[in-house]
Amino acid sequence: MTSILRTGFCWRAAGRTAFPALVCGLRMAASVCLALYVAFWLQLDNPFWAGASAAAVCQPTLGASWRKGWYRMLGTILGAVAILLITGCFAQNRPAFLISMALWGGACATVATLLRNFATYGAALASTTAVIIGCDTLGAVGGPDGQAFLLAVTRAGEICIGIVCAALVLAATDFGGARRRLAAQVAAITADIQTGIAQTLSQSGGAAVDLQSIRRRLIGRVVALDPAVDHACGESSELRYHSSVLARASQGLFDALVGWQALANHLARLPLRLSSEQAEQVKDLVPSALCVPPDESSTEFPPPTPLQLSELGRRTVHRLDSVATNIPSLRLLLDQTALALTGIAKAFLGLALLVGDPRMPALRRRQVRPYIADWLPSLTNGGRAFVTICAAEILWVATAWPSGTTCITWAAIAVVLFGPRSDLAYASTIGYCVGAAIAAMFAATVKFSILPNCESFASLCVVFACFLIPVGAVGSRGRLPALFGVMPVAFIALVSPQNVMVYDTAAFYNGAVALITGTAIAALAFLLLPPLSPEIRTRRLLDSTLRDLREMASGRRPLRSREWKRRTYARLVALPDSAGLLERARMTAAVTAGTELIHLRRAGRLEPLGPQLTAVFDAFAHGQGMALIEALALLDRRLALLHLPGHHLRRKVRTRSSILALKELVSQHASYFCTEAQQ
Repeated sequence: MTSILRTGFCWRAAGRTAFPALVCGLRMAASVCLALYVAFWLQLDNPFWAGASAAAVCQPTLGASWRKGWYRMLGTILGAVAILLITGCFAQNRPAFLISMALWGGACATVATLLRNFATYGAALASTTAVIIGCDTLGAVGGPDGQAFLLAVTRAGEICIGIVCAALVLAATDFGGARRRLAAQVAAITADIQTGIAQTLSQSGGAAVDLQSIRRRLIGRVVALDPAVDHACGESSELRYHSSVLARASQGLFDALVGWQALANHLARLPLRLSSEQAEQVKDLVPSALCVPPDESSTEFPPPTPLQLSELGRRTVHRLDSVATNIPSLRLLLDQTALALTGIAKAFLGLALLVGDPRMPALRRRQVRPYIADWLPSLTNGGRAFVTICAAEILWVATAWPSGTTCITWAAIAVVLFGPRSDLAYASTIGYCVGAAIAAMFAATVKFSILPNCESFASLCVVFACFLIPVGAVGSRGRLPALFGVMPVAFIALVSPQNVMVYDTAAFYNGAVALITGTAIAALAFLLLPPLSPEIRTRRLLDSTLRDLREMASGRRPLRSREWKRRTYARLVALPDSAGLLERARMTAAVTAGTELIHLRRAGRLEPLGPQLTAVFDAFAHGQGMALIEALALLDRRLALLHLPGHHLRRKVRTRSSILALKELVSQHASYFCTEAQQ
């Protein structure tokens, strides 16, 4: 009986996982068939581009499809305009036309690497559309034939038809769940941070290592929110309009982790009795609702709403800031707890937006300026794309290959699309090449063995569905995305369904070989010109952050605290997935170090701190760890001897807490901040 029940449970579990995948396959088949029907009805020249675009843009979730489709449409229009400008400038100059097309592909690859999530698809399609239209206008040896404008309108229309049809099918069959999933993720991360801060204030030192590992893993979870935010914004125009609130919520979670890190580091260095006393004083000022996540299963009292918790967090921060104390250690704990609670309040405000709290106040839309963490990976990808497209063009001109333009098109697609994947680019391109080869075999079977017996559009749809449904279902599981992602697109492109089908065996195999050769050229480009390794990218991001810190200390790069956090958080997000927990911890430590340096420089303008402050900045700028510790100690003693009244005394205590925080950071991460430790 037990084995029967276990078998039944396994079958039900398999059914629950298989049904969503089957639905994804059905959506892909419906999207492609609808796009082909519209293209056939309009009697377009190459309706297969509409079907291929529908297959490419069809995603397992509604928000992803809307977002990806929107960016692809923008990229299509931009690519069509670009190729028209190139044709107008170099209509009679064939080499310049080909080089300009390769330069445009390299520029799009550069921008695709700078952008994130689905915006990269828009930049990639700007290159792809330009290459498709440019290759369609080329003569036998590589010169435009004067039909660029008509082809640009036709190809852009075919691609946009596919995007719109896929979006309509997804909108009709999926009511969206990205907003709810994002809310659950933000709530879970916020609850874990609340629990961790509460445990840090309550623990006696034994569990510090465990909390440290939990805190460092939470950094990766906050970074992973970025694509989830993009999915949710794709589903809801309200979230898209208030995307800055979600951006500040993500930054608030980083602030909470930074404050928690400084809080835990300081408590770990205090004597046990003093640590317990000061932590208890801070904990008494923080409401229990902010220390422990609300128990939603409790029926005795309803849990406070995220909006109420956000307002409670802001009031608690004001209370912590207004506490008067002459003890720098306690001031440090109060300030870092206030920083953590400020971040949690921002996260709760974003959560209130996600759950649609009716008492949500009117929010002013703010633009969040992006920051480029590192230019070198994008420039490397741009240069590789230029070389790859040029190589495919030279191969075509040298061999006079009738299907050489197809080779150029697919080489450009693969090299631009997979460039942003960095160390996974080569493996993804190999999977892309294998998927194209498998699709070519199925396409040959369907086109020459099955389609000649089909006499209606309905039968064509049935044949396509038999291939697209299983491929779309398996691809939606997220395994081998490059292989299963190219199969439906390549299948439709090779079958090339038209109102009047043409069964040319030589042309088909020429096109199939050109398609596979183009993806193979892209794979060879990634092999010969590999992306920067994760270790190099991690080291560059950490080195650039340290360089900025030292320039801030020397006075060559004055920054405000908000600008410094924006810059450092962008680098934290740009860290490779393989970056270790220590590297992420160093980046968050750099946030606190930069903030304290900014505070010390501001305090130096308000109070005559003498040469001791200059010695601190000089030692930090030159990475002299021992000298920095001594200079900080001398500065702290000078401040302790100063007798200042009123608000000057409050400012003195805050300055001493900044000194204490810097000393602890330099001691904990000496191998990062200090040149002598690196040697």
